[in-house]
Amino acid sequence: METAIISEEKAASKEIPLCPVFGQCGGCQYQHIPYEEELNLKQSYLKNFLSERLNLRENIFENIVSSPQMYHYRHRLDLKLLRTKKEGIFIGFSPENRFRVVSIDHCPIALRSVSDFIPELKRQAVARLPAHYRMANLVVKTGDDGRVLWGGIGRRSLQFKESEYLWTEIQGRKIFYSLDTFFQANLSILPELIKHIQSFSEVWSPQTILLDCYGGVGFFGICLYDRVKKVAMIEECPAALRLAQFNVRYHQLKEFEIHSGRVEDHLPPLLRTVESKPTVALIDPPRNGLSAAALKIFTQAQELDWLVYLSCHPESLARDLNDFLKTNWQVTKIIPFDFFPRTKHIETLVLLRKGTKQ
Repeated sequence: METAIISEEKAASKEIPLCPVFGQCGGCQYQHIPYEEELNLKQSYLKNFLSERLNLRENIFENIVSSPQMYHYRHRLDLKLLRTKKEGIFIGFSPENRFRVVSIDHCPIALRSVSDFIPELKRQAVARLPAHYRMANLVVKTGDDGRVLWGGIGRRSLQFKESEYLWTEIQGRKIFYSLDTFFQANLSILPELIKHIQSFSEVWSPQTILLDCYGGVGFFGICLYDRVKKVAMIEECPAALRLAQFNVRYHQLKEFEIHSGRVEDHLPPLLRTVESKPTVALIDPPRNGLSAAALKIFTQAQELDWLVYLSCHPESLARDLNDFLKTNWQVTKIIPFDFFPRTKHIETLVLLRKGTKQ
């Protein structure tokens, strides 16, 4: 989402940024304007961007879902450590398109426990840093129990034992994750995301088969498990697979299959074994969207009735939706979510139905 940034001069109203390095680190773009203005800007940008590229009905766009917290929401920070010959060691954020580090002592978009831990992280990282290290990528995360853990110096420093896994609770179920697994950064908005997906009443039934593609640690499959007959999840990242298997064992989910490998390889045979209707695919792909091979499988799959697409990149989303619209799919809902307040990023939830071309 590059074109929605608003300059301080053009802002309708202004606020004093909470961060002393706002405008330097490259992480936030909207600390200088009220949150409502930021939400309106993002919503208008997404609607205009998709409407200019796709033939979409006006009534499929829903209002943006705001984050319950516009500051102190990130449970994860990725920090750069840089050792210099003249100036010592810096730990902070890398500005966009620049090879240096903006040193920080706190971060107002991080959860308070993570932000408050940054000075201690610096102390521990410097003490642990081998003499030959010039750079390191540090990962800091927390969960619902308040523990703050970090890694990034040394082999396997991001891997945890099962007893150390972090977790967050959604609708009464704990979802476990680790430093080396992807998990959505804004824990506060995840219940709203799940509620919206569950509200697609036309999709879910006791006979529904859910194909959870790019399933990660099993978050969507676990949260939607009670709404369907069976979940079949596909994931290729070994670290995520370990956590997904642990999550399924922890909750004793019997009708939950986990397939290790690429969506392109596992989806076709899974579709051939579908025994009941409706069949729903939920996809949360990487930033680049679907590969050409995966897109072809999804668009041509006669076994699929519905598709739920969560995207973090409007450009790749528009490209993929264009192919769906050309192949007898219909977009029925588009709902923007502000997963990343004060930044330029936006998440988009799309519901598609197999049917008549638009």
